[in-house]
Amino acid sequence: MPRLIDVSDEVRAEIGDDEADRLLTGVTAPDRYDCTHCRAPGDVTQESTATVLFVGEETAVLAFAHSRCIPSQVVPVAEEQLLGAVRSISEAPQTTPPQAAYAPAPSAPAAPAALPQRGPQGPGGQPQQAAVLGVTCGLVLSQTGRYAGIPRAALVVEPTGAVGRPGDESGQDHFAPMLVEQGFGQVFDVEQPPVELPGWSVLMAMGQLHAILQPAKGGGTIAWWQAHQPLQVTDAWRSAATQQGEVVMYAAPAGSIGRQPREDLLRSAMDSAARHGLLVGAVLPLAGT
Repeated sequence: MPRLIDVSDEVRAEIGDDEADRLLTGVTAPDRYDCTHCRAPGDVTQESTATVLFVGEETAVLAFAHSRCIPSQVVPVAEEQLLGAVRSISEAPQTTPPQAAYAPAPSAPAAPAALPQRGPQGPGGQPQQAAVLGVTCGLVLSQTGRYAGIPRAALVVEPTGAVGRPGDESGQDHFAPMLVEQGFGQVFDVEQPPVELPGWSVLMAMGQLHAILQPAKGGGTIAWWQAHQPLQVTDAWRSAATQQGEVVMYAAPAGSIGRQPREDLLRSAMDSAARHGLLVGAVLPLAGT
């Protein structure tokens, strides 16, 4: 029986022609799978199926998805996160065959490294304790734009302390101005959607939040922020992000928003930060699944 499997050129380049041919002929592809995007069951003999290759530094995992959900693609993932996913797959009870693991080709992209967030320097030029970026997932409603009145997946980023420029000993917080220099826009009203920012993206893999990516100077992308371990998101958040193909990112200086126990309180704090000119934001495309 023919297999309805799509192997993109970039996936083929990673796994090789021989393995790609074995997938297309059904030698190594399972008949049934759990879609890595929507988690619903799939059947390669009944519906078009995309191959999705998650690539770390030394490990790669080939997963399958409904072609109607996502196209065949290569998704770079941190090595330790990928190994954790492999352990979860091998230890969990299997209702469908486990996904295949491969050693990537030498040209496989390296996992993006987390960028340290440096705080202002203290006396004697010694750096103070590095600020840590707090990232909160939530849904936000805008009254204008193509998604007016529709919940949108949003990230709210706030450092734990002041973020200074390298070499700056003034102690001033440059977190928001540095993002504006990168193309983020000032947000004075959360009801209005912020600017779209191509080049940056939000990386989802296997239904979890992994990183916020920014353009690299030499081409490609690097991690502006990367989770120490993949962040679980709600079904509503993941659904909004994947259906719309983008995520709204808001950012504010330390102490502007704080950790709020409820989404309504978070929105109220964001509105206050916007009124005081402390909130910046951008719409980032979604990368991965």
